[in-house]
Formats: sequence, structure tokens, C-alpha cells
Amino acid sequence: FIDVNLHLMLDLADTAKEQWKPLVQTSGDAESFAERYGAATRDNVILFLTFDADNPNSILSCVTAARDNARSVREIISSEMWEQANSYYHMVRDAARNREVLAAPNEFYARVKLASHLFNGITDSTMSHGEAAHFLRLGRMLERADKTSRILDVKYFILLPDVSEVGSTFDNIQWSALLKSASANEMYRKRYGQLTPGKIARFLLLDREFPRAVRFCVMEAEACLHEISGSPRGSFSNAAEQHLGRIAAELNYMHVEEIIAAGLHEYLDDLELKLNRASVAVFDTFFSLRPTSDHAEYSDVDKNE
Repeated sequence: FIDVNLHLMLDLADTAKEQWKPLVQTSGDAESFAERYGAATRDNVILFLTFDADNPNSILSCVTAARDNARSVREIISSEMWEQANSYYHMVRDAARNREVLAAPNEFYARVKLASHLFNGITDSTMSHGEAAHFLRLGRMLERADKTSRILDVKYFILLPDVSEVGSTFDNIQWSALLKSASANEMYRKRYGQLTPGKIARFLLLDREFPRAVRFCVMEAEACLHEISGSPRGSFSNAAEQHLGRIAAELNYMHVEEIIAAGLHEYLDDLELKLNRASVAVFDTFFSLRPTSDHAEYSDVDKNE
């Protein structure tokens, strides 16, 4: 969405309408950014979201963490996956050292997107589709659902400065930019054609076929969980499946008109909290260390003695 915002600025004749703060709000880091950078200028926001090693959501931080994680599980992933993660990291690290990229960053962001797509494609075609691959896809789907909801929320609740702008050329440019930020512009146009807020919300939230729609992501995440646990669909054997099952059921039976009538921002805010709880439940269920029953029994014996 940084790249999209750069193009958006070119489309707007009135430079006073330039808005960079919403990008920081979308990532959930507005407070941290304000403490360290102050004004949300173009250069400050781009630096914070792209190369700031102290911002855990920056591109540099994410790619570094991904490469470190890949190195720790090299015996599980394919060699092609490791090579792509490693080259991706070096590409971003070299760009971070050469800040000249900030003068004309569009080419760099195109390379970042291509590197991400390439890693996903390599993963799908070289890694066995077993438990490890299901965990990888589960994490990707939860993250993607969260970011799609945030991108939609920031346009609806924050980005439009004045209600009088609704339906204006400026409004339409922003809705188009929002779809591009979610890589959804072409697929939306093929489905609906004309830009309308209600249809855009329906497409990004409730579509069953578009791979970045929240409903699609949640359904895929739920399917991965059931593949991992072996429990049948429509049931749950752990808290993670319970949380995701509830979200999926709500999305399956929800109409966008109901969402808008109740307040789109309020709905999205609640949805993001539910997705966060589901993510925590995945960690608690599968990765959180707990004492074994034997250890607990020995502890009780020690206490009695």
C-alpha cells in the first residue's frame, strides 16, 4: 500500500490532500511512529514502514525475521525456499543500506512484491503439502485477512476528510487505490464494474473466491487447522478451531447491508479483535510450552513430601 499511495499522490492535483498518516494507522503502529518520528511526512512514513529495523512491521524487519525463521527450519523447507528467502533478505538489506532508493522507491516496491509472490509460488510447488505447509498457509491466511480488513477500515473511517467528498472524483480515486492496495482492483472490476462502497466492502469481506477477501482467507485458515488436527469440518477439537469456526460461520451468513447498517468501522474493529484472538489460540494450542501431566504429578509429590 506504500507503492499504491505513491501513485495516488500523482493522481491528485491538490497536494494538500496528500495523506501518509493513514498508512501508519493501517499497520497499527501510529503511537510508536508518533513517539519516534513526529510528523507523518512522506519520507518519515516510507522510512518507518520500509527500512526501520526497530519497527517490527517494517519490510526490513519482516524479511529479516522470515529469513531467520527459515534458517531455523531448513531441514523442513525445500532448498529452493531457503535460497529465495535468503536472496530476498539480501535484496532488502542492500536497499536499506543505500537510502537512494527512497528518492524513487516504486521499482523497489515492485521487486518486494515480486519476491514475495515468488516465495509463495516456490513454496507451493516444492514443499510437501503436509502439516508444515498447512501451518505456513494458516499463518499467511490469518495475516492476510487482518490486513485486508485494516486497509478497508482506514479508507472508510479515516482517509476521507469530509463527508461532502463522498461520490466525488477524489472519493473514487481513493476507492480505486484501496482495491489496488489489496491487489483486488482487476478482479473487482470484472465482478462488479462500477465502484460503489457497498460492493467494494462485500467483495473484500465476503467474497468466497477472491484470495485476499476476508471470508476466503478465514475459510482457508479453518481448512488448514482441520488438516492439522484431523478433526472433521463443522466440529472443533481445540480453541483455535472454535474461534475460527465462529468467524467463518458469521461471514458465511452475513450480508454486507447488515454490516453497513450496524457500522462498518465497528464491525471491522470487532473482526480484527476476533482474528487476533484466533491467532493467539493457534499459538496457545500448538506452540505454547506447557508442563506435561507427568511433570505435574511429580510436582504434586514434591509438594506432599
